[in-house]
Amino acid sequence: MKQLTDQEIRSAFVNCTKGQAKRLFVPRDLADRPWADLDFLGWRDPGAPDRAYLVAELDDRPRALALRTPGPASWQARRSMCSLCLTAHTGGVCLMVAPRAGRAGQQGNSVGAYMCSDLSCSLYLRGRKDAGPGTRLQESLSLEEKIRRTTANLAAFLARVTE
Repeated sequence: MKQLTDQEIRSAFVNCTKGQAKRLFVPRDLADRPWADLDFLGWRDPGAPDRAYLVAELDDRPRALALRTPGPASWQARRSMCSLCLTAHTGGVCLMVAPRAGRAGQQGNSVGAYMCSDLSCSLYLRGRKDAGPGTRLQESLSLEEKIRRTTANLAAFLARVTE
C-alpha cells in the first residue's frame, strides 16, 4: 500500500459525512507505519474503543470506512476466525459493523464482518505479528495468493458497504 497523508485518509471515507471524517481520530504516526507490508491501514480509536477505521486502495484510489464494534461478549473468549485474513484468534476477532454509504446508511442500514480486533491482518499474513500458536491454518497457498485472497475479501466487504 502506498503511504497516505492525514488529508488523503479523511477525504477517502465513503460511509460518513465530511464533518464526521474531519473530526475522527487518525493516527499521528502515519510516517512510521510499515506501508510496504500493509494491504490496508486499520486502526482503533483510543478515545472511543467501539470505533475503528480502515483504508484500502481500490481502483488505484483510497477508500475508507468508519466501523463500530459492539461491546465485549462472553463468546469472544472462544477461538474465532477473521473473515478477511483467515487468522484464528482466541478473543482477538470481533464483529465490525459499517454503516452503508449513501441513503441506505442514512436509513440505518449497515454491513458487518468478523475481523481481527486490531485490524493487523496484513501483519499476521506476513508473520510480522503473532496471534499465538495454531492461529494460522496450514495452507498450500503462497504468500502472494493469501494477500490476493485477503484483499479480495476486503474488496467484497467494501462493495457491500457502497452498493
